[in-house]
Amino acid sequence: MYALTPRCNLPSLRRAPPPCRAATPTTPAISAPPSRADPDELRSTWPQRAWTLAGSAAVLSSLSASASLAADSGSYAEPIAAALAAYSLADLATGVYHWLVDNYGDASTPLVGAQIAAFQGHHRHPTTITRREPCNNLHALARAIAFALPAVDAAVTAAHAPAAAHAFAGTFAACVVLSQQFHSWAHEKRRRLPPGVEALQAAGVLVSRAQHAAHHRQPYSTNYCIVSGMWNGVLDRNKVFEALEMVVFLRTGVRPRSWDETDAAWMEETGDAAAATAIAGSDSS
Repeated sequence: MYALTPRCNLPSLRRAPPPCRAATPTTPAISAPPSRADPDELRSTWPQRAWTLAGSAAVLSSLSASASLAADSGSYAEPIAAALAAYSLADLATGVYHWLVDNYGDASTPLVGAQIAAFQGHHRHPTTITRREPCNNLHALARAIAFALPAVDAAVTAAHAPAAAHAFAGTFAACVVLSQQFHSWAHEKRRRLPPGVEALQAAGVLVSRAQHAAHHRQPYSTNYCIVSGMWNGVLDRNKVFEALEMVVFLRTGVRPRSWDETDAAWMEETGDAAAATAIAGSDSS
């Protein structure tokens, strides 16, 4: 589809920085997390639980408003259709965001630096996510939803929008927050999955373990979506992210991390380090 193939033909900035600007190191300013995570870092703290509860309350409030308006009008078709559309678009949104934090920025990036560091470190130690307690895993997105969704609902209410608007907002927010749990399940061993999750993965309702595993293999530049994964095939076949990466590079000179730095920085640990990670998982399970 695209004539340019940046991963093969572009020269490395490490070897020949452009003369018009100072070379910008593309190595993320973070160090890989230790293979054996501190159990305290995996547990949920009370503030994390509080933010997750606040985000959940905002979602439930939005969905309740939709249900109430639908009951008053006697029509549920539009809210259901809106919820399905939100579920689909949430998968796309998580893919775009995942692509951005995997490839651009570092731990010092304002607002999202911690998430960038977490996503990039996740490539090195992918199973750590399965050992995090749920609120530890979900609180950052839940906090954002706790602030944003009430404002959206207030605007929808002030505009006298129909039940479908609340259904869309609430479902989209719920899927975004829960995407990190779906992501965790995509890394979990089959025998440790909650009842019904494997069936939902097999049906394509949740992103599957097999599909997401492709994201953790070289060149680490496919299958970014982590709600259902329904958009992964379309985005990857049409090289959408490769096209966006080329646009960013031609406009700014910034290379995405997946072009240069995945061989070592994102290669999953093996041998003794992997064994240490497995022991840590057994200790905390």
